[in-house]
Amino acid sequence: MDCIFCNIISGKFDSAKVYEDADVLAFLDVYPVTKGHCLVIPKKHCQDIFDIPESDLQKVMASGKQISQKIKDVLKADGIRLSQSNGRAAGQDVMHFHLHVIPRYEDDGVLMHGASVAHPQKADFEELKKLAETVKFG
Repeated sequence: MDCIFCNIISGKFDSAKVYEDADVLAFLDVYPVTKGHCLVIPKKHCQDIFDIPESDLQKVMASGKQISQKIKDVLKADGIRLSQSNGRAAGQDVMHFHLHVIPRYEDDGVLMHGASVAHPQKADFEELKKLAETVKFG
């Protein structure tokens, strides 16, 4: 299997980690919608909401809640958007279940309608690593 998220979990690809435990990994998105945009994934490969075991889904969501609070506090976000898509028609680009934690800021200029958002610019990876250190916990 050639799954980019599985390669991140295994350490084959680097990431700007903000949280990790035995079952869940969270890292900053390299194409962030806003500053602090994270992805929360199960370490077990699951394609989508229909494939993920309930226990793993609960762990991802609980981690997403903790990460949301940390980002809101540290980055002074005005709100947090949680987003998750299932299947290409719904906008899922990576076929490994993932939860987007997207900080929102007053007047951030980001227009989001449903599950679609224009693909943002790729972030500077070194800047992401520095930012990850400010919101890392666990």
